[in-house]
Amino acid sequence: MTPFFFTFVVLCFSVGAGLLGSLLGIGGGLILIPVLTLLLKVDIHYAVGASIVSVIATSSGAAAAYVRERMANLRVAMFLELATTAGALTGAFLSGRVGGRGVYLVFGAVMAYSALVMLRRMNGGEPGPVPEDALADRLALHGGYWDESTGREVHYRVTRPLAGLGWMYVAGTVSGMLGIGSGALKVPAMDLTMRLPLKVSTATSNFMIGVTAAASAGVYFARGHIDPFIAGPVCVGVTLGAWLGSRHLMTRVDAGWLRVLFVGVLLWVAFEMLHKGWSS
Repeated sequence: MTPFFFTFVVLCFSVGAGLLGSLLGIGGGLILIPVLTLLLKVDIHYAVGASIVSVIATSSGAAAAYVRERMANLRVAMFLELATTAGALTGAFLSGRVGGRGVYLVFGAVMAYSALVMLRRMNGGEPGPVPEDALADRLALHGGYWDESTGREVHYRVTRPLAGLGWMYVAGTVSGMLGIGSGALKVPAMDLTMRLPLKVSTATSNFMIGVTAAASAGVYFARGHIDPFIAGPVCVGVTLGAWLGSRHLMTRVDAGWLRVLFVGVLLWVAFEMLHKGWSS
């Protein structure tokens, strides 16, 4: 494969990864790592380094639009970022010291559980009223946004912020160890545990994943695992895809369809992670 064709293929896949990442809040690394390693035969260390760059690019390309449209909850993001940043540093430190099999198995199991819970919510309708939470009230974490797909203002309340904080530390640790944005953990944590609407969860996750990835990117850069030849087209493609998704699709897409797509991605990720952990 010539360098030009390699760059073109990476760029095309990166646009798709950025588009999906911005809609689902997952960062795009979950799509790029299998493409780079299995299809293009890139060494896993350089694939993870490029994935870290793609996560930062997805966040940069999508976050501004979501903040302007009031879809990203900045108070929730800043509160939870305390745990995700600490987790990302922990994961980056542990990445060279802990075997990957256990991490893959645990991550896959958590993804499968999150997908099943979200699937049950789809089949059984929306859950009951959001419980009152004194800490969420004190921190003023509740919010609202204009939903273009339904043509109405959506107001929501937040609950169990401390439980969300614990999940975010786990998500940050997984992000630092595997080189992914860990939005596949963050979005279910906000959607299922803290009861944010799914669109708000994905938008807030997009805002957060860049900070989480940046916290661990320095460690990978110091190890020499970020190759500009791979990371360059990844960054350009993912930024373009994230811009398209956040500016033209997110506000118009139906939340029910978005949940179906997210559950499908979660099940695929769970299968891949469990298979990789079992066979390694």
